[in-house]
Amino acid sequence: MTKENHTYLTEFILLGLSSDHQTQILLFVVFLIIYLLTVFGNLLIILLIHVDSRLQTPMYFFLKNLSLNDLCFSTTIVPKMLVQFLVVEKTISFVGCSMQMFFFLIMGCTESSLPTVMSYNSYIAVCKPLHYSAIMTHRVCVLLVVGSWASGIFVSVVDTTFTLCLSYQGPNLINHYFCEPPALLKLASEETYTAEMVIFAMGVVILLGPVSLILFSYWNIILTVVRIQSGEGRLKVFSTCSSHFIVVIFFYGSTIFTYMQPNSRKMNEGDKVISVFYSVVTSMMNPFIYSLRNKDMKAALRKVFKREIR
Repeated sequence: MTKENHTYLTEFILLGLSSDHQTQILLFVVFLIIYLLTVFGNLLIILLIHVDSRLQTPMYFFLKNLSLNDLCFSTTIVPKMLVQFLVVEKTISFVGCSMQMFFFLIMGCTESSLPTVMSYNSYIAVCKPLHYSAIMTHRVCVLLVVGSWASGIFVSVVDTTFTLCLSYQGPNLINHYFCEPPALLKLASEETYTAEMVIFAMGVVILLGPVSLILFSYWNIILTVVRIQSGEGRLKVFSTCSSHFIVVIFFYGSTIFTYMQPNSRKMNEGDKVISVFYSVVTSMMNPFIYSLRNKDMKAALRKVFKREIR
């Protein structure tokens, strides 16, 4: 298995979340339910936005892209994880591991960029309502979404390249349930400092940058809303902001914890549990937090059901 000056493993063994058989069956059921909810919720949002003309606005354009990304994000991780719960040999080829990591990073980094775009849209709508139509044109919305996906691809290419350019001579046991840079770097057979610093720098760009912009946007929204005379209007905005902050805490908090800390040679059980929040749970939560509680989405859903009944 020698290629030039590096020795590459042909496959890895994923240790997963638990080695106990009964626990694995329980986890299979739990994650299957989470995945089905994720697929159903995000497909429903995409369908409703596509068929209802009243939802053809910048906010729902961004939500549609977020739902598409959530669908792909979850599908990159969960189906393989479900299979691993049921089989004895929990192996993944080097190529398969590389591909999973590459697409996981694309979706994960895009997942970080899109909420930033959405918070900017909310900031313009609340703080600069008279200029909203002039600022948030269709062209601008498309450019913001393309920029979000492009940033995801760029960071994925950089992180994947610096992770895979290292030699992996053994052992091949990944103490994780999927392939991502922090878990893989622990198995590298050479110095990982350069790769760690590059991944840290990408984390500053794709994690700390977006979360700072989100907090800035919502801080200005809150300051603007405080001046609103209507108590009902203030309550509505505060409710929306608080639910969005839940996503910020779950996704950005867990991701920053994983990618912005020094890499140790061991991954403990707590690290794997934390990664569940950004790799699995967030994609399930987003449809319910951003969309399905929304009165416009509920109206669109009722409209679709009435059409089906007729």
